[in-house]
Amino acid sequence: MKPYVPLGILYICSHLRARGFDVEVFDSTFATGGQLFERLRTSPPSVLGVYANLMTRANVVSILRVARQCGWTTVVGGPEPGAYVREYLDAGADVVVLGEGEVTLEELLQSFATSRTPDLGRVNGIAYLGEDGSLRQTPPRQQLANLDLQPWPARDAVDIDRYIKVWREAHGNGSVSVITARGCPYKCRWCSHQVFGQTHRRRSPRSVVDEVEWLINTYSPEMLWIADDVFTIHHGWLREYAAEMRRRRIRIPFECITRADRVNAEVADLLASLGCFRVWIGSESGSQRLLDSMERGVTVGEVQSAMALCRERSIQTGMFLMWGYAGEELQDIEATIDHVKRADPDIYFTTVAYPIKGTPYHTQIAADLVMIMPWANSSDRDLVVRSQRPRSYYEVADRLLRDEVELSRARKAGAAVDALQARIRELRAVLQSAEVTA
Repeated sequence: MKPYVPLGILYICSHLRARGFDVEVFDSTFATGGQLFERLRTSPPSVLGVYANLMTRANVVSILRVARQCGWTTVVGGPEPGAYVREYLDAGADVVVLGEGEVTLEELLQSFATSRTPDLGRVNGIAYLGEDGSLRQTPPRQQLANLDLQPWPARDAVDIDRYIKVWREAHGNGSVSVITARGCPYKCRWCSHQVFGQTHRRRSPRSVVDEVEWLINTYSPEMLWIADDVFTIHHGWLREYAAEMRRRRIRIPFECITRADRVNAEVADLLASLGCFRVWIGSESGSQRLLDSMERGVTVGEVQSAMALCRERSIQTGMFLMWGYAGEELQDIEATIDHVKRADPDIYFTTVAYPIKGTPYHTQIAADLVMIMPWANSSDRDLVVRSQRPRSYYEVADRLLRDEVELSRARKAGAAVDALQARIRELRAVLQSAEVTA
C-alpha cells in the first residue's frame, strides 16, 4: 500500500502535450485489465503506448493482443522491451522504443499523423518489422541534453489525490515522488541500463526545488520519495540543493536510495538537514569476494561506514541483499549474516539473484539458464539457474538471517536467547547439510 504515480509515463505525457498532442493516461494502479480492454474496444482506435518492465510482461502481452485486435497502433517501451525486441513485436507491438521515449514518441506520432504508411526508418531509437517480416532497428536516439527544459510530469493526468489518500490511510502520511536525475553510471553486472544507458544527467538544483515547492503547495504531502538511482552521487550538486532549500525555508521528510561509497560525514549531515528520514543502500552481500565479482565498486567497510554515519544522525537505514549470485558459497552467506548483524539496519530485504537479459550477468550464466514457462507468461525471474541452489535453500538462509539479527539485538537488550539459539543451530545444520549433499 505504497503506490507512486508512473513518473516515466507522465514525463512522456507532459512532453507530448507541450507539442500539441492530445494525450490521455490510463493508470492501471487503480483500474483493472477488463476496464482497459473495454476502453480499447469502445474508443476510436488511435495510438496506444505501453510501458513494460520485468514484472509486467504477461499483462503487457495481453494488452498488445487486445489493442491490435481492436485496430490500435501499438508502441511499447520501458526497461524490458529493448532486451526482447523480436518477442514484443511478435506479441503485437507495431514499434518498440529503445531508450528514452519523449522525442522518439513525438516523432512517431508526427509520422503516424501524416501518413497511413509512415517511413519508420526516419525515426531514431526504435525497432519494427519490415514489410517482409524482417527486424529493422534504427540508429540510437540521442539522449536529452538538458533535463531542465523538460516539463514536469503530468501528474494531473492521473488521480494523484487517490495515491496520497491510500498512503495516509495505510501509513498516516501522504507521499509523492520526484526525480532529480536520470541514469546510473555504475557497472554492476546484474543491473539493466536499457533506457538511460550508463549515463547520469542531473537537473539543476533550482529546478528540483521549484518542483518540490510546487508539490508541497499543490498536494500538501507529509513526505517525499526521491526516486533517483543514486541520489547522493554528486556532492557538489547536493550542497547547492540543500542551500536552495534552506534559502526558501523548505524542509520536508523524504527517503532516497544511494550507494555506500557516495555517503560521507558531510553528505550525512546534508541529508539530515534536509529532512531525510531513511536512506536505502544496495549492500547485496557481506562477502567482498562476491561484491568484486558483481563489479559493485564498493567495499563491505564502506557499507558499514555509511550505515553508521546515517544512524549517528538519526536517519533510518534500509539494506537490499542478494542470495544466490554466481559462485556464492556457504561462507559468503555467513559473511552476509555477520555483515547485517554489525550494520544493524532498520529494514532489510533479500532477493534471490536472477539474470536480466541484456546484462553482463545474463551473458555470464546464459549456458546455465532454463526457461520452464512460455516467454509470454513468465519473466526473467522465472528462469531456472542450474548452478543455483533450490529456492528452499534461500528460504532457510532468510530465516537464519532474521534469527541471527534478532539474536544480536536480543543480546544487546539483555533478553532471553535460548530459544533463538536452538532455532539458529537447526537452521545452520540444514544449510550445512545441503552443502555436504550438493
